[in-house]
Amino acid sequence: MAVRTAVIPAAGMGTRFLPATRAIPKELLPIYDTPAIQFVIDEAAAAGMQRVVIVTSRAKPSIEKYAASASTDKVAVSVVYQDSPLGLGHAISCARDAVAGEPFAVMLPDEIMGDSSLIKELVKLYEKTSKSSIGLKKVPPTEVSSYGNVGTSDTSSENVVTINRIIEKPKPAEVVSDLVIIGRYVLAPNIFDHLAAIRPSSNGELQLTDALALLAVESQLLGIVSDITRYDTGTPMGLLRAVIEIALGRKDIGPQLQTWLENKFRS
Repeated sequence: MAVRTAVIPAAGMGTRFLPATRAIPKELLPIYDTPAIQFVIDEAAAAGMQRVVIVTSRAKPSIEKYAASASTDKVAVSVVYQDSPLGLGHAISCARDAVAGEPFAVMLPDEIMGDSSLIKELVKLYEKTSKSSIGLKKVPPTEVSSYGNVGTSDTSSENVVTINRIIEKPKPAEVVSDLVIIGRYVLAPNIFDHLAAIRPSSNGELQLTDALALLAVESQLLGIVSDITRYDTGTPMGLLRAVIEIALGRKDIGPQLQTWLENKFRS
């Protein structure tokens, strides 16, 4: 079955970005002149998605307002609501009716990719195997504890692996590999049954990784190890780096910014 829908979870309150997020949701904070979430919508459209469903909170009406004008002739953008902050797994569950029993992509807005190649690869892998597939990257040992860490049982090709274990933010003694999950997923519709089966974690939230771990036990979870350019905008410093690097790559502002930076650090 074709993957036609992307879900973007955007209900978080962005406390790391206070006081800015008292006025504007973190997903709408600009990367130079473009709201961060627009990069993810554009990535979904470039990957052939026909629909984007943004999971938001009623406390963030500006997300709904933005979505109302974000549809194009390539992709229709709509919103659903997560009324309680019960974690990423719960946010995905809120999109169940909108997904309508089809496979779908999940694209985390805190991670901006350099292009749409990874999500295209994940879609292609799902359509070939009918197994949920997730984006992975290799990181230094010191960084593994910040992510969901995966163990693998075999390698189907140079960059495709079968996942047999997932540990969310492992302690050093729990690390099983140098592979971690990055914010791109293509999920079979049975993920909703697994989300319904898991229990809240110690912080009271439903974790998507717990549902993915159930798929891994069933040998129904694949991963693509990618070296795609990726900007982590989940922290103020990460957002600042994304603004600078993305602006440097633009023809309209990049040369001016490059010259300014060179002069700034030369003086």
